[in-house]
Amino acid sequence: MASSFSPSAASSVVSFLSIVEKLKRTKRTGWINNGIKGPESIADHMYRMGIMAMLVDDSALDRTKCIKMAIVHDLAEALVGDITPYDGVSKEQKRALEQSGMQQIVETLGNTAQAQEIAALWQEYEDDVTDEAHLVHDLDKCEMIQQAMEYEHSDQTQLESFFASTRGIFRHPQVQSWVDEIQRRRLTKISQ
Repeated sequence: MASSFSPSAASSVVSFLSIVEKLKRTKRTGWINNGIKGPESIADHMYRMGIMAMLVDDSALDRTKCIKMAIVHDLAEALVGDITPYDGVSKEQKRALEQSGMQQIVETLGNTAQAQEIAALWQEYEDDVTDEAHLVHDLDKCEMIQQAMEYEHSDQTQLESFFASTRGIFRHPQVQSWVDEIQRRRLTKISQ
């Protein structure tokens, strides 16, 4: 146990936290590309997703795993940036860049058990085969359209492409109910 308190372990953690800090400063590309003033950061997005995972009421899911997955799912973006489908980077290239970023993160943390847990959660999200990963993917898109609705109101803009890109993709019934409410509120505001 003493080794986890060693100067080298502390140095690894502080170096990792400096990587994580980049998520607080990196604004989400989709909002920048749509002219949003003061757009959310990647960390803002991940934080709200973590809160959303806490609100899911589904005993068939490992909610703690979902919360953890939500707060690490975009971690590699601290090193590679927020790459969108409109950036001219193929899915394969993006995956390779992010995989390399995660490897760098694991190495920064000294290949500890905690680093392996982070990497495993990230990989599970990327693979999207477990129920927990499915939920976190739903939360990712649900959080995005929640934010889009809020920006449409605060910035008096139209962000239909974000909503269109998510129609029919939600798998979890509780998340779908949130999406339905977001859509209802959005349509109410648009009609006013």
